[in-house]
Amino acid sequence: MIVVVGDTLLDRDVEGRVERICPDAPVPVVDAESAHARPGGAGLAAALARSDGDEVVLVTALGDDEAGGTLAALLAERGVKVVDLGLNGDTPEKVRIRAEGRSLLRLDHGGSPAPVGPCGPEVAAALSSASAVLVADYGRGITSEPGVRSAVAALPPRVPVVWDPHPRGADPVAGARLATPNAKEAAGLVPEVEGQGFAAHTARARALSSRWEAAAVAVTLGSGGALLTMGDVPPMVVPADAVEGGDPCGAGDCFAAAAAAALAGGALPSEAVVAAVAAASGFVAAGGAFAALAPKAPETGPPPVPGEAAAMELIRRVRAGNGTVVTAGGCFDLLHAGHVSLLASARALGDCLIVCLNSDESVRGQKGADRPYVPQADRAAVLLALGCVDGVVVFDEETPLALLDRLRPDVFAKGADYAVADLPEAGLLAEWGGQAVVLPYLGGRSTSRLAQEVLSRSER
Repeated sequence: MIVVVGDTLLDRDVEGRVERICPDAPVPVVDAESAHARPGGAGLAAALARSDGDEVVLVTALGDDEAGGTLAALLAERGVKVVDLGLNGDTPEKVRIRAEGRSLLRLDHGGSPAPVGPCGPEVAAALSSASAVLVADYGRGITSEPGVRSAVAALPPRVPVVWDPHPRGADPVAGARLATPNAKEAAGLVPEVEGQGFAAHTARARALSSRWEAAAVAVTLGSGGALLTMGDVPPMVVPADAVEGGDPCGAGDCFAAAAAAALAGGALPSEAVVAAVAAASGFVAAGGAFAALAPKAPETGPPPVPGEAAAMELIRRVRAGNGTVVTAGGCFDLLHAGHVSLLASARALGDCLIVCLNSDESVRGQKGADRPYVPQADRAAVLLALGCVDGVVVFDEETPLALLDRLRPDVFAKGADYAVADLPEAGLLAEWGGQAVVLPYLGGRSTSRLAQEVLSRSER
């Protein structure tokens, strides 16, 4: 069980569209179309931990008001058990006004910290069963409550504590397994260290580790991933996957929740940070807290395949700029120079290139039981590392027809060992005015030839 301790806020998202400017001020007019509420702060961290399947208890303080009641109901719907200390003031709210997937304005209510009620026996009971504790401090009083603080400090060393600090909050208790300030917070806490390079991040992390008596400190760097220090050994830098667009709202809570879950499962701090960076990158790419906790529409068809949501967002942005969307398909098993040449040529045909990648199951159906040589996750990662590839979507069928029907690209490119007349994709693209094309391969390059060469050399 994971116990989350911290300040909970109510986040409200108002989504609309902008089609005009206000006549009395140079500001956009948002026509509101939908609104929904979700837990924020420690409540978001708890909801994310619960969505990963862990049993979660949230120790927090809710106000006796409409916002507090809404939060209690939302957390109950998510399966989060709440130990409510009671907030002697208004429950803080944050309202985001959004249009076309982007935030335009945020309105905050209940900004002043309010006293919380005393720590009762329910807190000690929850902590006694914890496999990990996450303290999500938003500077509103929970971590300063003496009973809560002493209860967390008294945990045995076998229970990992992840402390996500706040500039207005309390210092982590001594012995925390991992503290997770972001780069701005670390810079504010250690102002004597100047600069924003790795050396500065390392110096700040080590200073905070010493000050807090923390076993490890991970400074989160947004799109740069995270830098982890443990004692005097060289720091570990964990890069984040490149994300086109996305929404970073709540990424820090996702990082901390994922790290706590990994430590609860017995991971080392280094392993937990690697898992947390991957989780936060995927969270941002999928649309952040807005998408993660948005009400789910009833499913009317098959679920989207991996990478499809990011591809759809990329297509939307390219089309908004009157650009051309290009797709290419294939197995791309044992990527070679012929593949790279094909993909570079395809990218030159438009303003983005999305690769429709045969899944492992699909490759086996076409190439035999001993294929692919490289699993789909690795093939996708290598393709995404190419500068000419903007997105990868995996599909299970023999051909990408169903996927192309959803993506609706302007161009579909295939290698020159096909004729356009032989491409089933050609007729499909014609339905919406798209075009299938063939592109030349570099001679003498093939996956089969590479595999045969490796085999012959191994037998010498």
